[in-house]
Amino acid sequence: MTMDLDGKRIVLTGGAGFLGRHVYEELLARGATDVFVPRRLDYDLTREEAVERLYRVQAPDVVIHLAAVVGGIGANRENPGRFFYENLIMGVQLLEHARRRGVEKFVSVGTICSYPKFTPVPFSEEDLWSGYPEETNAPYGLAKKMLLVQGQAYRSQYGMNAVHLLPVNLYGPWDNFDPASSHVIPALILKCQEAIDSDATEIVCWGDGSPTREFLYVEDCAEAVVAATRDYDRPEPVNVGAGFEIAIKDLVETIAELMDFEGEIRWDTTKPNGQPRRCLNVERAKSSFGFRAKTDFRDGLSRTIAWFREARRIESTLRVDNELNASRG
Repeated sequence: MTMDLDGKRIVLTGGAGFLGRHVYEELLARGATDVFVPRRLDYDLTREEAVERLYRVQAPDVVIHLAAVVGGIGANRENPGRFFYENLIMGVQLLEHARRRGVEKFVSVGTICSYPKFTPVPFSEEDLWSGYPEETNAPYGLAKKMLLVQGQAYRSQYGMNAVHLLPVNLYGPWDNFDPASSHVIPALILKCQEAIDSDATEIVCWGDGSPTREFLYVEDCAEAVVAATRDYDRPEPVNVGAGFEIAIKDLVETIAELMDFEGEIRWDTTKPNGQPRRCLNVERAKSSFGFRAKTDFRDGLSRTIAWFREARRIESTLRVDNELNASRG
């Protein structure tokens, strides 16, 4: 039965983040009128006291849990312990206190990194337990995977309406472009832009370019999260993706073309490739709550590049204005 979001008190963790901004807007567009986004300054979700206070003060009917400590291959290699602990403890505590408070629905957003390293392509939800995740992001992937286990256990024992989504790599406006923690698309956009700005003749990319990835435009993913919130009530996890894959080599060349970077693309094979292939079977999302990705990949990349360049221009203008004001003051 479809859940009417109007009048429901919704807590959206991670609502100020990349995906969260878009989920917030999609919730409002679909009739939600009462959405609360906890900020870490007020609610550190790794601390049980803060989680208990969040539920006591906000009294949600629905919780959509997007908050995560996440990054690309480099960030995962440097922070395996932190990524495991903080993602695990946030999820465990949020679900447990939702159970205690009798929350109507809990939507957890996991990760494609939970899949085994050598999962048959396209990834089917039934293959989720057929092996160990790719080593560089296994701590993160396993921590998020425990949300699925906990949600299924609570559904079985307590009748809790807990559902679990598995989105692929996202991209789009408001992505994280910090080179220390960004994923592949924003990292490549930044590389190309910096090369253009400095008249560099090459960019250097990790690995050999052979792995494949699937990418989903962030607004499409937001639509899927809200659709599942309204219409999905089953224990099985659901893949959320676009249903296609592209080699990293082809991705780099496409981004370079769209950004008019004409220099050489050099591959550093001393760096890891990550998981060999990623592409999802997306039939369950289509049949369960009618989701199908609709954004063309090149169009989505073009929109992301345009947003990045405009944000960079505004940031540069503000920096110059601040420097001028400081010199006058």
